[in-house]
Amino acid sequence: MLGLAGLLVALVVVGLLARKQLGGVAAPVLPAASAGAGEARAPNPQQIQQQFKQSLDAAMQARPVPDDN
Repeated sequence: MLGLAGLLVALVVVGLLARKQLGGVAAPVLPAASAGAGEARAPNPQQIQQQFKQSLDAAMQARPVPDDN
């Protein structure tokens, strides 16, 4: 009975810590537009797709395997 109570207390503590961690996550802050630029525009979807493709291509390129000799 005591082991079950201890397990329950540990589960509650872990749950509270997880809730605190997830609650502290904030949305990223976008940089403010310069004074003369007016309103900040949303990024072009095609530009985002191109950047994603470039990042994916760079990640997929084969890296040389070091020789263990």
